[in-house]
Amino acid sequence: MGSGSRTARRTMEFGRTYVVRPKGKHQATMVWLHGLGDNGSSSSQLLESLALPNIKWICPTAPTRPVAILGGFPCTAWFDAGELSDDTTNDLEGLEASVAHIANLLSTEPADVKLGIGGFSMGAATALYSATCFAHGKYGNGNPYPVNLRAVIGLSGWLPGSRNVRNKIEGSHEAARCAASLPILLCHGKCDEVVPYRYGERASIVLSSAGFRNLQFKAYDGLGHYTVPREMDEVCNWLNARLVLEGSRR
Repeated sequence: MGSGSRTARRTMEFGRTYVVRPKGKHQATMVWLHGLGDNGSSSSQLLESLALPNIKWICPTAPTRPVAILGGFPCTAWFDAGELSDDTTNDLEGLEASVAHIANLLSTEPADVKLGIGGFSMGAATALYSATCFAHGKYGNGNPYPVNLRAVIGLSGWLPGSRNVRNKIEGSHEAARCAASLPILLCHGKCDEVVPYRYGERASIVLSSAGFRNLQFKAYDGLGHYTVPREMDEVCNWLNARLVLEGSRR
């Protein structure tokens, strides 16, 4: 059973990657991660409409895999999840494979371009786990994390393996410095029926207490498990301010 699942994971392939090219000067590149069962195409359509002409968006598609929370039904997922829980990470190997894939997408960008990761739902969970790997300076397997992140966004998500975050950061001065310097924006609807609001709130509390001091948490009354224009406006304003993009509207 064990070797069979490992063999299956090695053959998992990521789907198509969609790219939204900057309409202005290329100053930043953001990878955006879709939610469970979605794909990079729908992400690219959402992001193309944003007033962020200096950002290049890379929108990968997760591998198709059986997902335990769906009774083993196969769909696109950044990792397998038996339950939406921030305390346990059912599939650390799958999560770290996705985080490494995302970092590789960013590692070939020009040296003068600012790099970031954002996502929705399971994509947000993967983005937040990427933030902890960046601060720690390495993946869970000890390999170095290769990208200098300048912004992380999580919409309607949670923090996988949250109970280990503080230990990762507090053991190293360099990790504490990286955590303190990384801007993070978390947004969550108070009426989210898929990923409960308390998971987003807890992610904010855990990250802040672990030393991610440059963190903003926005709660939205009446918002369910989806995005709305006012939330995306918040994302635009936050990215313009944090990445100091040219031509940003004040």
